[in-house]
Amino acid sequence: MMSRRWRAPTTLAVSLAATALLAVLLVGRRHEFAAAASSAAPWVLGVAVLGQVVALLARSEAWHLSIRAAGGTVERRALYRASSMQVLGSVLSGQLGVAARIAALRRSSGTRCPQVGTLVAAEFPILAVEATLAGLASFTLIGPLGLPWWAPLIGLVAVTGASTGLRRLALRTGHAVWKGLAVLRCRRGGSRVIAFVLVAVLAQVARNWLLLHAVGADASLFDAIAVLIAVVTLGQLPVGPGLGAAAAVLILGRNGVAAAAAAGVLMTATGTVGGMCFAAWAGADRLLSAARAVRAAVRIPAVAGPEA
Repeated sequence: MMSRRWRAPTTLAVSLAATALLAVLLVGRRHEFAAAASSAAPWVLGVAVLGQVVALLARSEAWHLSIRAAGGTVERRALYRASSMQVLGSVLSGQLGVAARIAALRRSSGTRCPQVGTLVAAEFPILAVEATLAGLASFTLIGPLGLPWWAPLIGLVAVTGASTGLRRLALRTGHAVWKGLAVLRCRRGGSRVIAFVLVAVLAQVARNWLLLHAVGADASLFDAIAVLIAVVTLGQLPVGPGLGAAAAVLILGRNGVAAAAAAGVLMTATGTVGGMCFAAWAGADRLLSAARAVRAAVRIPAVAGPEA
Protein backbone atom coordinates (compact mmCIF):
# COMPACT_ATOMS: atom_id res chain seq x y z
CA MET A 1 0.00 0.00 0.00
CA MET A 2 2.83 2.35 0.86
CA SER A 3 4.61 1.58 -2.40
CA ARG A 4 1.52 2.54 -4.42
CA ARG A 5 1.03 5.62 -2.31
CA TRP A 6 4.55 6.89 -2.91
CA ARG A 7 5.02 5.66 -6.48
CA ALA A 8 3.67 8.78 -8.21
CA PRO A 9 5.51 11.29 -5.96
CA THR A 10 8.75 9.32 -6.36
CA THR A 11 8.40 9.25 -10.13
CA LEU A 12 7.74 12.98 -10.23
CA ALA A 13 10.65 13.74 -7.89
CA VAL A 14 13.16 11.67 -9.87
CA SER A 15 11.95 13.16 -13.15
CA LEU A 16 12.29 16.71 -11.84
CA ALA A 17 15.73 15.94 -10.38
CA ALA A 18 16.96 14.59 -13.73
CA THR A 19 15.62 17.65 -15.54
CA ALA A 20 17.22 19.98 -13.00
CA LEU A 21 20.58 18.21 -13.36
CA LEU A 22 20.47 18.63 -17.13
CA ALA A 23 19.59 22.29 -16.70
CA VAL A 24 22.63 22.76 -14.45
CA LEU A 25 24.89 21.10 -17.01
CA LEU A 26 23.57 23.42 -19.71
CA VAL A 27 24.15 26.61 -17.72
CA GLY A 28 26.13 28.94 -19.95
CA ARG A 29 25.52 26.71 -22.98
CA ARG A 30 21.97 27.76 -23.75
CA HIS A 31 22.73 29.34 -27.12
CA GLU A 32 24.94 26.42 -28.14
CA PHE A 33 22.17 24.02 -27.17
CA ALA A 34 19.53 26.00 -29.10
CA ALA A 35 21.74 26.22 -32.19
CA ALA A 36 22.42 22.49 -32.14
CA ALA A 37 18.77 21.58 -31.64
CA SER A 38 17.61 23.88 -34.46
CA SER A 39 20.25 22.65 -36.90
CA ALA A 40 18.44 19.38 -37.60
CA ALA A 41 16.75 19.49 -41.00
CA PRO A 42 12.99 18.82 -41.15
CA TRP A 43 13.52 15.74 -43.32
CA VAL A 44 15.85 14.31 -40.68
CA LEU A 45 13.18 14.75 -38.03
CA GLY A 46 10.62 13.13 -40.31
CA VAL A 47 12.84 10.10 -40.90
CA ALA A 48 13.47 9.85 -37.14
CA VAL A 49 9.71 9.83 -36.50
CA LEU A 50 9.26 7.14 -39.16
CA GLY A 51 12.02 5.09 -37.55
CA GLN A 52 10.18 5.20 -34.24
CA VAL A 53 6.96 4.03 -35.90
CA VAL A 54 8.83 1.14 -37.55
CA ALA A 55 10.34 0.15 -34.20
CA LEU A 56 6.93 0.21 -32.50
CA LEU A 57 5.31 -1.87 -35.23
CA ALA A 58 8.13 -4.43 -35.23
CA ARG A 59 8.05 -4.85 -31.46
CA SER A 60 4.25 -5.10 -31.50
CA GLU A 61 4.47 -7.91 -34.04
CA ALA A 62 7.03 -9.70 -31.86
CA TRP A 63 4.57 -9.41 -28.95
CA HIS A 64 1.78 -10.75 -31.16
CA LEU A 65 3.86 -13.80 -32.07
CA SER A 66 4.71 -14.44 -28.43
CA ILE A 67 1.08 -14.20 -27.29
CA ARG A 68 -0.18 -16.36 -30.14
CA ALA A 69 2.34 -19.06 -29.22
CA ALA A 70 1.00 -18.86 -25.66
CA GLY A 71 -2.49 -19.77 -26.90
CA GLY A 72 -3.96 -16.30 -27.32
CA THR A 73 -6.39 -15.75 -30.18
CA VAL A 74 -6.30 -11.95 -30.10
CA GLU A 75 -6.65 -10.29 -33.49
CA ARG A 76 -3.54 -8.52 -34.70
CA ARG A 77 -5.31 -5.16 -35.05
CA ALA A 78 -6.67 -5.35 -31.49
CA LEU A 79 -3.23 -6.22 -30.14
CA TYR A 80 -1.60 -3.36 -32.05
CA ARG A 81 -4.18 -0.96 -30.64
CA ALA A 82 -3.42 -2.17 -27.12
CA SER A 83 0.31 -1.92 -27.81
CA SER A 84 -0.11 1.77 -28.64
CA MET A 85 -1.11 2.41 -25.01
CA GLN A 86 2.49 1.73 -23.99
CA VAL A 87 3.44 5.04 -25.60
CA LEU A 88 1.48 7.02 -23.02
CA GLY A 89 2.67 5.04 -20.01
CA SER A 90 6.31 5.01 -21.09
CA VAL A 91 6.49 8.79 -20.84
CA LEU A 92 6.85 8.26 -17.08
CA SER A 93 8.48 4.80 -16.88
CA GLY A 94 8.95 1.63 -18.91
CA GLN A 95 7.15 -0.52 -16.36
CA LEU A 96 4.08 1.72 -16.47
CA GLY A 97 4.04 1.44 -20.25
CA VAL A 98 4.02 -2.36 -20.15
CA ALA A 99 1.25 -2.34 -17.52
CA ALA A 100 -0.84 0.04 -19.64
CA ARG A 101 -0.44 -2.19 -22.70
CA ILE A 102 -1.44 -5.37 -20.86
CA ALA A 103 -4.41 -3.68 -19.19
CA ALA A 104 -5.63 -2.34 -22.54
CA LEU A 105 -5.36 -5.78 -24.16
CA ARG A 106 -7.22 -7.49 -21.31
CA ARG A 107 -9.97 -4.88 -21.43
CA SER A 108 -10.45 -5.03 -25.20
CA SER A 109 -10.05 -8.76 -25.90
CA GLY A 110 -11.66 -10.48 -22.90
CA THR A 111 -11.66 -14.27 -23.09
CA ARG A 112 -9.53 -14.34 -26.25
CA CYS A 113 -6.67 -12.91 -24.23
CA PRO A 114 -4.47 -15.09 -21.96
CA GLN A 115 -4.25 -14.50 -18.22
CA VAL A 116 -2.23 -11.60 -16.88
CA GLY A 117 0.57 -13.89 -15.73
CA THR A 118 0.85 -15.33 -19.22
CA LEU A 119 0.89 -11.85 -20.79
CA VAL A 120 3.64 -10.73 -18.45
CA ALA A 121 5.68 -13.85 -19.22
CA ALA A 122 5.15 -13.30 -22.95
CA GLU A 123 7.27 -10.16 -22.58
CA PHE A 124 10.30 -12.14 -21.41
CA PRO A 125 11.26 -13.72 -24.76
CA ILE A 126 11.35 -10.22 -26.28
CA LEU A 127 13.30 -8.83 -23.35
CA ALA A 128 15.71 -11.75 -23.55
CA VAL A 129 16.48 -10.99 -27.19
CA GLU A 130 16.96 -7.31 -26.42
CA ALA A 131 19.19 -8.12 -23.46
CA THR A 132 21.29 -10.51 -25.55
CA LEU A 133 21.77 -7.87 -28.24
CA ALA A 134 22.70 -5.33 -25.57
CA GLY A 135 25.17 -7.80 -24.06
CA LEU A 136 26.79 -8.41 -27.43
CA ALA A 137 27.07 -4.67 -28.03
CA SER A 138 28.06 -3.69 -24.49
CA PHE A 139 31.68 -3.22 -25.58
CA THR A 140 30.50 0.14 -26.97
CA LEU A 141 30.20 1.35 -23.36
CA ILE A 142 33.89 0.79 -22.52
CA GLY A 143 35.15 4.09 -23.94
CA PRO A 144 32.28 6.43 -22.99
CA LEU A 145 31.97 5.15 -19.42
CA GLY A 146 35.60 4.25 -18.82
CA LEU A 147 34.78 0.62 -18.05
CA PRO A 148 37.48 -2.07 -17.86
CA TRP A 149 37.67 -4.27 -20.95
CA TRP A 150 36.37 -7.31 -19.08
CA ALA A 151 33.22 -5.63 -17.73
CA PRO A 152 31.09 -6.37 -20.85
CA LEU A 153 32.11 -10.05 -20.61
CA ILE A 154 30.49 -10.27 -17.17
CA GLY A 155 27.28 -8.78 -18.52
CA LEU A 156 27.29 -11.08 -21.54
CA VAL A 157 27.76 -14.16 -19.36
CA ALA A 158 24.91 -13.03 -17.09
CA VAL A 159 22.59 -12.42 -20.04
CA THR A 160 23.49 -15.75 -21.63
CA GLY A 161 22.79 -17.55 -18.36
CA ALA A 162 19.43 -15.82 -17.98
CA SER A 163 18.45 -16.68 -21.58
CA THR A 164 19.40 -20.31 -21.04
CA GLY A 165 17.30 -20.38 -17.88
CA LEU A 166 14.30 -18.99 -19.78
CA ARG A 167 14.61 -21.70 -22.42
CA ARG A 168 14.58 -24.36 -19.73
CA LEU A 169 11.55 -22.82 -18.07
CA ALA A 170 9.83 -22.71 -21.45
CA LEU A 171 9.94 -26.52 -21.53
CA ARG A 172 7.66 -26.64 -18.52
CA THR A 173 3.91 -26.82 -19.04
CA GLY A 174 0.75 -26.49 -17.00
CA HIS A 175 1.26 -23.16 -15.26
CA ALA A 176 -0.05 -19.97 -16.89
CA VAL A 177 3.33 -18.28 -16.54
CA TRP A 178 5.16 -21.02 -18.49
CA LYS A 179 2.63 -20.65 -21.30
CA GLY A 180 3.93 -17.12 -21.85
CA LEU A 181 7.34 -18.59 -22.75
CA ALA A 182 5.90 -21.01 -25.31
CA VAL A 183 7.38 -19.15 -28.28
CA LEU A 184 10.83 -20.26 -27.09
CA ARG A 185 9.82 -23.89 -27.70
CA CYS A 186 9.02 -23.18 -31.35
CA ARG A 187 12.04 -22.73 -33.60
CA ARG A 188 10.14 -20.89 -36.34
CA GLY A 189 8.23 -18.68 -33.92
CA GLY A 190 11.34 -17.93 -31.90
CA SER A 191 13.29 -17.01 -35.04
CA ARG A 192 10.56 -14.62 -36.16
CA VAL A 193 10.49 -12.94 -32.74
CA ILE A 194 14.27 -12.46 -32.95
CA ALA A 195 13.92 -11.01 -36.47
CA PHE A 196 11.25 -8.47 -35.49
CA VAL A 197 13.11 -7.41 -32.34
CA LEU A 198 16.24 -6.97 -34.43
CA VAL A 199 14.33 -4.73 -36.85
CA ALA A 200 13.08 -2.64 -33.92
CA VAL A 201 16.58 -2.28 -32.45
CA LEU A 202 18.19 -1.39 -35.77
CA ALA A 203 15.52 1.24 -36.39
CA GLN A 204 16.31 2.83 -33.02
CA VAL A 205 20.07 2.74 -33.64
CA ALA A 206 19.57 4.37 -37.04
CA ARG A 207 17.41 7.07 -35.43
CA ASN A 208 20.07 7.82 -32.84
CA TRP A 209 22.90 7.97 -35.37
CA LEU A 210 20.92 10.23 -37.70
CA LEU A 211 19.97 12.71 -34.97
CA LEU A 212 23.44 12.76 -33.43
CA HIS A 213 24.95 13.75 -36.77
CA ALA A 214 22.12 16.20 -37.47
CA VAL A 215 23.09 18.32 -34.44
CA GLY A 216 26.79 18.15 -35.23
CA ALA A 217 27.79 15.67 -32.53
CA ASP A 218 31.01 13.74 -33.14
CA ALA A 219 29.46 10.29 -32.88
CA SER A 220 30.07 6.93 -34.50
CA LEU A 221 27.67 4.06 -35.09
CA PHE A 222 29.02 2.47 -31.90
CA ASP A 223 28.16 5.66 -30.01
CA ALA A 224 24.60 5.46 -31.34
CA ILE A 225 24.38 1.88 -30.05
CA ALA A 226 25.79 2.92 -26.67
CA VAL A 227 23.19 5.69 -26.39
CA LEU A 228 20.40 3.17 -27.06
CA ILE A 229 21.74 0.86 -24.35
CA ALA A 230 21.87 3.82 -21.96
CA VAL A 231 18.29 4.81 -22.85
CA VAL A 232 16.99 1.30 -22.17
CA THR A 233 18.96 1.02 -18.92
CA LEU A 234 17.98 4.43 -17.57
CA GLY A 235 14.43 3.79 -18.74
CA GLN A 236 14.04 1.33 -15.86
CA LEU A 237 14.15 4.39 -13.61
CA PRO A 238 11.40 7.03 -13.55
CA VAL A 239 13.57 9.59 -15.36
CA GLY A 240 10.64 10.91 -17.37
CA PRO A 241 10.87 13.09 -20.49
CA GLY A 242 14.54 13.88 -19.82
CA LEU A 243 15.52 10.26 -20.53
CA GLY A 244 16.91 10.81 -24.02
CA ALA A 245 18.98 13.83 -23.06
CA ALA A 246 20.30 12.14 -19.92
CA ALA A 247 21.41 9.06 -21.89
CA ALA A 248 23.04 11.10 -24.65
CA VAL A 249 24.94 13.30 -22.17
CA LEU A 250 26.06 10.25 -20.20
CA ILE A 251 27.57 8.66 -23.32
CA LEU A 252 28.71 11.69 -25.33
CA GLY A 253 28.89 14.53 -22.84
CA ARG A 254 32.68 14.44 -22.93
CA ASN A 255 32.55 15.62 -26.57
CA GLY A 256 30.13 18.46 -25.88
CA VAL A 257 27.26 18.60 -23.44
CA ALA A 258 25.13 20.97 -25.50
CA ALA A 259 25.18 18.93 -28.71
CA ALA A 260 24.62 15.65 -26.84
CA ALA A 261 21.70 17.11 -24.88
CA ALA A 262 20.18 18.57 -28.07
CA ALA A 263 20.38 15.19 -29.79
CA GLY A 264 18.80 13.54 -26.75
CA VAL A 265 15.95 16.04 -26.69
CA LEU A 266 15.31 15.42 -30.40
CA MET A 267 15.36 11.68 -29.79
CA THR A 268 12.68 12.09 -27.14
CA ALA A 269 10.65 14.54 -29.22
CA THR A 270 10.65 12.50 -32.43
CA GLY A 271 10.07 9.32 -30.45
CA THR A 272 7.07 10.89 -28.76
CA VAL A 273 5.67 12.14 -32.08
CA GLY A 274 6.13 8.71 -33.62
CA GLY A 275 4.41 7.13 -30.63
CA MET A 276 1.55 9.60 -30.86
CA CYS A 277 1.13 8.79 -34.56
CA PHE A 278 0.85 5.13 -33.62
CA ALA A 279 -1.61 5.97 -30.84
CA ALA A 280 -3.62 8.21 -33.20
CA TRP A 281 -3.93 5.36 -35.70
CA ALA A 282 -5.05 3.07 -32.88
CA GLY A 283 -7.71 5.53 -31.76
CA ALA A 284 -8.98 6.07 -35.29
CA ASP A 285 -9.04 2.34 -35.98
CA ARG A 286 -10.95 1.72 -32.75
CA LEU A 287 -13.58 4.27 -33.77
CA LEU A 288 -13.88 2.83 -37.27
CA SER A 289 -14.24 -0.68 -35.85
CA ALA A 290 -16.99 0.51 -33.51
CA ALA A 291 -18.77 2.29 -36.40
CA ARG A 292 -18.61 -0.85 -38.56
CA ALA A 293 -20.03 -2.91 -35.68
CA VAL A 294 -22.94 -0.46 -35.28
CA ARG A 295 -23.69 -0.53 -39.03
CA ALA A 296 -23.62 -4.33 -39.00
CA ALA A 297 -25.99 -4.45 -36.02
CA VAL A 298 -28.44 -2.12 -37.79
CA ARG A 299 -28.21 -3.99 -41.10
CA ILE A 300 -29.13 -7.41 -39.64
CA PRO A 301 -32.64 -6.40 -38.39
CA ALA A 302 -33.21 -4.50 -41.61
CA VAL A 303 -32.52 -7.61 -43.68
CA ALA A 304 -34.47 -9.93 -41.37
CA GLY A 305 -37.51 -7.60 -41.18
CA PRO A 306 -39.22 -8.34 -44.52
CA GLU A 307 -38.74 -12.09 -44.05
CA ALA A 308 -40.59 -11.91 -40.75
